[in-house]
Formats: sequence, structure tokens, C-alpha cells
Amino acid sequence: MARDVEERRIAGRYELGEQLGEGGVGIVWRATDTLLGRQVAIKEVELPPAVRDKQRAALRARIIREARAAARLSHPGAVTLFDVVQDCGQDYIVMELIDAPTLDQLVAEQGPLDPRRAAVIGLRLLATLEAAHRAGIVHRDVKPSNVLVRDDGSTKLTDFGTASLTGDPELTVTGVVVGSPAFMAPEQIKGLEIGPATDLWALGATLYFAVEGEPPFRSTKAQFEVLNAIVNEPPRPAERLGQLAPAIDRLLTKEPEGRPRSADVWYQLRRIAAGQVDEAAESGADGGADPGSDAGDAAGDAATQEPDQAREGGEPGGPEEDAEPDAVPAAAGGLGSGAGTAGAPGGGTWLRRRLRRSGS
Repeated sequence: MARDVEERRIAGRYELGEQLGEGGVGIVWRATDTLLGRQVAIKEVELPPAVRDKQRAALRARIIREARAAARLSHPGAVTLFDVVQDCGQDYIVMELIDAPTLDQLVAEQGPLDPRRAAVIGLRLLATLEAAHRAGIVHRDVKPSNVLVRDDGSTKLTDFGTASLTGDPELTVTGVVVGSPAFMAPEQIKGLEIGPATDLWALGATLYFAVEGEPPFRSTKAQFEVLNAIVNEPPRPAERLGQLAPAIDRLLTKEPEGRPRSADVWYQLRRIAAGQVDEAAESGADGGADPGSDAGDAAGDAATQEPDQAREGGEPGGPEEDAEPDAVPAAAGGLGSGAGTAGAPGGGTWLRRRLRRSGS
């Protein structure tokens, strides 16, 4: 429940106002930056009470260190971190204020999304994650409550920095699970090494939730049951995923090395958003948008923009980070598209390059 704080100023500069939310590592407040005269959001970092005293100093130092690293990430799809301050021994992270509902709030208010709309959201989140990964940042806590969706359909991914505690092996062995277990990747639960593939797993779980209205694995109040299901059981049968199902299935592969690269996911999502799906994938899709609908047209427009527009608007730039401009298909191609070079500028340049790399 939101509450107000009267006359509380942080670091002599930030006046706290309404409480916006509360999560595993703190409370988020609406605040006023009195120096610059702007509204901001401030996360008051609070470690779970069960964390041992000897761990607290190290964990606080890591949160601040990673928040500072995340502040260097500049991307239109990421909530910008402005400042990291300490006041009376308490840590605070100052960030951009976004007045928009989270994805889980959107689903609760409007119901599950159709697959094409979810694919567009997925493209935008994928672009943000790709930018973070290039900067050496793994988010670790991609989930519906960390995705803000504006009225124009653009997205903002938040909680960079503090997400570093999610799935932390030192905390897990003490029985403390920070974050939302339903969206944690198997390697996080096992305390193994994480990387970009960890974020891709969480992206798949988030898109599953967006279309199905519930997480892909059994969600109960018993954390152990959820964690066990993620590690050992297949996702629950989907009813609405339709043409998104193959992409989500691959993203939710248990082993990180078995998951697709972000570029492959990008092509699949772009093709779905544009309404270019195989008849076999389309059959049995209960929740798909009508390709002729307004929502479908909007999704198609977003998915078939030129590569330069895609980079600015939040889509990854193509199948290889070092690919030349003509290596990026301008139209929505994708995995299993048959022709392979559909929409690729420069004739078969992209296909020939892929064949050379594969040794064919």
C-alpha cells in the first residue's frame, strides 16, 4: 500500500514523496530533485532481514558498484540511473521516473496480450538486453513487474543494478531467495554461472506470462515447488501462445547453451509481429491477433521498419554484431522462413555470409 513521507530529504537534495512500490531489495519512492527541479524515482535499498550480518557490507558494496556500472548504460529502452547516494548509512539509487504501468499490471487490468503485441514488446526488451550485454551487464531479474509499458507501446526495463542479488548463490544456500522465483533461470537456482542466456530465459518466461496470464511454471506460495519445477519440469501447457510457442519453447530450454542467440530470437519475434507466420504455427492459435486488425497493423509497422530505425526504436540490429549494414534484412524474415533471403538487401549477401561461417 502506498504511503507518503513528510519532509524527508535524502542527501540534502531529494525530497521523498509517495511510495511507488516495494520489492525484494527495497522500496521505490517518487521524489523531487530539488537541485534540478525534476521528478525522479528513488530506490531505498534494503537487504532481506535473513541476510547474515557478515554478508551485508559486501552485498551493499556490490549493489552500489553494479548500480554505477548500470548508470553507464544509455539506451531508450532502459530506465536511466542518475545517481547513487548514501544518507545516514542507508543506500539510495536515483533513477528516471516513468509514469506507466508494469507489464503485470497491464495484464491484470486488460487481460492477456495477443501474441503479436507480445512479440513487439519482446523485440523492444530484446534490444535493451542486447545493449546491456554489449556493455557487459547481465540484468538477472527480467520479469513482468520490471517492464514498464507506455501508452504508445514503448517499453522501459527497470531494476538494473539492484537485480544483481537475484539468484545469488551465497544467499540461496542460506535460504534467502531475492527476486521472483517464477522468472529465475535454472542456472540461477542452481547457483551456476550466469550470462546473457540467463536474461533470454527470463525474457521467454515474461512473454509467456504476457500471453498466458500466468508464469510458465507452477506458481505456489511454496518457493521450493516453483524452483523445483523450473529446474526439473517442462513448462505448463500453453493455451494462447499460438505462433509464439516455438520461440518461447526454445528460450525456456533448461541448459543455457541450448537456448537461441538473441539474433535468432529477434528474427522469430519480428516475423510474428509482422504477421508472417507459417500456417502450421497459425493453426490452433487461440489468442492471435487478426492480421488485418489495428493491433496487427501496428505490430507489423513496428516490426518491419528499416534497420537504422530499428536500432533507434529499440530492436536489435541484426544477426551478427559486426555485420555490415546490408547483412540485416529490412523486412521480417525469420527462422524456418523457407527462402532464407527474404527481404535481405544485396541479393543473397546475408545467406552467403551465413553459409561461409557455417562451413557449408
